[in-house]
Parts: sequence; C-alpha cells; structure tokens
Amino acid sequence: MRYKLTLIGFGNVARALARLLLRKQDALKNQYDVTFAFTGIATGSHGFAVNPDGLDIQKALELVEAKQSISSLSSFDVKNSLDVIQRSSADVMFENSPVNVQTGQPALDHIRAALNLNMHAVTANKGPVVHGYRELTQLAASKGKLFRFESAVMGGAPVFSVYREAFPLAELASLKGIFNATTNIILSRMENGESYADAVKYCQSIGVAETDPTNDVDGWDAALKVAALVTVLMDTPMTPQQVNPIGIRGVTPEMIAQAKAEGKRYKLVCSAEKADGKVSASVAPQLVDASSPLYGMMNSSTGVAFRTDVILDYSITQSERPGMQGGPVETAYGLFADFVNAVKK
Repeated sequence: MRYKLTLIGFGNVARALARLLLRKQDALKNQYDVTFAFTGIATGSHGFAVNPDGLDIQKALELVEAKQSISSLSSFDVKNSLDVIQRSSADVMFENSPVNVQTGQPALDHIRAALNLNMHAVTANKGPVVHGYRELTQLAASKGKLFRFESAVMGGAPVFSVYREAFPLAELASLKGIFNATTNIILSRMENGESYADAVKYCQSIGVAETDPTNDVDGWDAALKVAALVTVLMDTPMTPQQVNPIGIRGVTPEMIAQAKAEGKRYKLVCSAEKADGKVSASVAPQLVDASSPLYGMMNSSTGVAFRTDVILDYSITQSERPGMQGGPVETAYGLFADFVNAVKK
C-alpha cells in the first residue's frame, strides 16, 4: 500500500527521518508491501510545500540545508502548518514542532487536525503527550487510527512500546533514570575538570543544547519526560509543574570534586513512585555511587529502570555512540518505528 506522509517541522530530526525512510524504502516494500510519498512539509523558517501527488523530498532537503525556501515545490499557496495538514491528503503526519512545556501547543492542534482527517499521528514532541494524552488517544481510537510518540523519551530507545507490548496488565510501581543527555554531558565534563560555562558552550557547539539552555539545565526537559511516563505508564495525568524540577546550576566544581574523592558522582536523577493510588515524582541532582546503575551512565548516555508488581527491576539504556552525542538519528528511528508499527498491521 502507498502511504502519503506529511512532515510538520523539518528540522534535524525530521530531515534524518526523511533520509531514513529513503534508505529503508526497499525493505519496507519487500517485507510489508509499503511504499510512500511525501505530500506535505511545514518548516519554521523556510516556508511550506504541498503536493498530493508527491514532493521532491531530495530537493526539499537540499533547499532547507542551503537555508532556502521550499515554497517553490508546492502545488498550492499554503500559509501555515494547519493548511499543510489539511491540503496534503496524507495518511500519516509526523509532528516535530518545537516543544512547549507550558501548553503543548501548537503540536496539540496539529495532532487533533491530523486525527480528525483520519491520519495516523506520530510525534517526538513531549508536549502533546503530557497535555493531551487521553484526549488524543481516545480521538485516534474513534477514527481507527493511532497516536504514537516513542521518541518523546530517550529518543529511539523503545520505552513506551516495550511496556505496551511486553508488560500486559503489569502495574508500574516506580521508575528511576537519566533522561536529559545535555545535563549528563555537562556533569561528565565538569567531573573531568571543565567549568560549568565551558561545558554548556560545548553542548551548544555540538547541537544538543539550545542558545538558551534553560529547559535542560533547570530540569524542565527532564520533568516533561517524567510527566509523560507517569501520564502514560502509570495512567495518572501529570504536568512538569507538578514535578517541580531542580536543575544543575547549583552543582559546583567543589561539590563534584568532593563527590569524586568519595567515589561518587552527581547525576540529574529522574524518578516517580506510585503508592496507594498517588504518584510522587522528582527531578533533582543526586549523589550516586558505584552500586547504582546510573553511576556508569556518562556523557550522552541515558536510561531508565522500571519496577513493577510482577518484575522487580527492568532497565533500558541508550549508551553513547562513538562520534555521536545522542542526536537526531536515534530520535528519527523512534518515529520510523512508530510508522512501521502503525502501517504494517
């Protein structure tokens, strides 16, 4: 079957997804009889393009990476992302607009629009998971479609799908992990003698931290991921404001040196626990020693350990890849996996 795809957001992750789909197109055809065409693209600063018969995706990649507009590829005069969704005639929408911690917008509206037009909706955006999980899941079910978000936590490492498929009727009692690669890189580099400011600049230079690193270093990105896991896996709606994170700005070189002398290190630890129907969650710097599975997670490594009523401890880790810093390729694979799992059925 031929699927029409629309991309809302065409940054590093979405472009990596486009390249991954092209690389895997023969395997998709041979194994699942799935083919595809890109029929809509919305960018933040390089325009919009729609062609229900198929866009030239290679040309779109070239134009954006040359910082040029893609509007010349369009069959229609489209003005915004909702126009792209409505006019693309797509079967699947990939939503990768910037994360809004406070409201989940505009991603929420994008996903609602796609589902109402009978598209599968796939996102790496944590905002709509936290702020609209139940609503969007119910809307998707009413349309016979799927709302999927594997890349929202730990990039391409399967967290939601593993729990969904491998732990039927298991009750999640607690989770603990490291979810923010940027702060883990900063703390790792500070342990090696670098200053906080220089470690932040390094993360910005390799593209894992924004010009304003507030969401990372103050713990909001990690809190959003904790809230997403609690909302979905503990069936308890939670916002990052309820997590009330404490970031790493207060961790000084002196504190790190003292911890190192004691055989310990600081990590931005994310945790949640459910007891008597209530969930408590936190994001805060904590000292861990060599007995902790978090101790060995250095640089861009991330991971989570689940404790359930049937299996006491189950861990998923994403180790640092040589030459990479947990970048867009891994996140793109999570989107790709959600697409495959949606259409192969």
